[in-house]
Amino acid sequence: MTEETPWDATTAHHRFVAGLSTPAAWMNNCLATIDRYESKVQALANWQREQVVAEAAAIAPDDARALAGVPIGVKDIIDVAGLPTACDSSLYADHLPMTDATCVELARVAGAIVVGKTRTTEFAYARPTITRNPHRLSHTPGGSSSGSAAGVAAGFFPLAFGTQTGGSTIRPASFCGIFGFKPTFNRIGRRGIKPLSESFDTLGWYARSVEDLALLDEVLSGENAAKLTTRPRLGLCRTPRWHRADKDMQMAIEKAAQALDATTVELPASFASLFEDHARIMAVDAARSLRPEWLLHRGALSDEIRRLVRQGLAITPADELTARRRLDDARLRLDDLFADIDALITPPAPGAAPATLASTGDSVFNRLWTALHVPCVALPLTMNADGLPLGLQLVGQRYGDRQLLAIAADVSAKLALVPPCPRFVD
Repeated sequence: MTEETPWDATTAHHRFVAGLSTPAAWMNNCLATIDRYESKVQALANWQREQVVAEAAAIAPDDARALAGVPIGVKDIIDVAGLPTACDSSLYADHLPMTDATCVELARVAGAIVVGKTRTTEFAYARPTITRNPHRLSHTPGGSSSGSAAGVAAGFFPLAFGTQTGGSTIRPASFCGIFGFKPTFNRIGRRGIKPLSESFDTLGWYARSVEDLALLDEVLSGENAAKLTTRPRLGLCRTPRWHRADKDMQMAIEKAAQALDATTVELPASFASLFEDHARIMAVDAARSLRPEWLLHRGALSDEIRRLVRQGLAITPADELTARRRLDDARLRLDDLFADIDALITPPAPGAAPATLASTGDSVFNRLWTALHVPCVALPLTMNADGLPLGLQLVGQRYGDRQLLAIAADVSAKLALVPPCPRFVD
């Protein structure tokens, strides 16, 4: 193993079984990478070296658990017992949970070792944190799951938890050139995750291979892997916002769709309004979720959060009901569309990571799918002319998560997709 070619969990397991390495050696390599690059990337909010070294040393190479000895990062809105959950807010700087979130508990039961908490935007919303993109340090890694995506891309750990309320898992995966997965809404338990929008918040995660995405999904969901029995029917879905994708992204997605023999799929015209419906419901939910902070500590909230809460408070019950009804109807119509298609191909972002740390980029190609509660996978597709990653997004039917992961593995193999090596340059 080298810092230039970090292992995924599947590869590490095979090497442990073959006696070629140990969990302790793997952890030490990850920690050496953190020592070398964390000052540049700034992906970690909190971590404890001595504890993770001891935990790795206690893992036997022949441990049969699914994630035995696997280092994992955890977004800092997700509780880890004994580590602060600060949510990138001064209000929670000293908040120390006593129990793990459901996802962390399940990962630990399967043998995973929590390396530390990863940086997030404030309350997983708009204000950027200090994390940088490992491929170009002057560019955003995306958000809100900034530290988790950057940490996996940098080789700090092979797996990391994030969340998605708009585009907070899929977009950072594309910007950082790694694999990302957002499951069907509410399919994985959310206990121990600081809420922003109860209607959309979804646990997601990052990895260096589709196999690892599926491995963690099996640990969290208890569902067995799916196998493709027929050639998947893929559809190129440009969405009503196709014009927002830059030329590099449009060309990359269309080239991949052609290579995969995808047909063209058009969404119903009524779906164009769902972008605004998502924004309305998210604002209403945020005003409810953050009501204590709003009432007691309004001055400590960022301008972005205060603006979001005010928007939510201004939305009438009638407007909320109308938006929710449109979303309910659209989900049923999308279910019908998947009778003739197995997965949609669509952009995961408008282009490569923008050259700024003052924004995490545009979630325009994520919000629709988050609002519709469908599972999504981000794949590292190619590099643009400036040497920055461009991703591809696959969208599946609600509760067809295992099928979508199998399709993603098939697409990844056909296109020979691997995460590009970061350069850690400005």
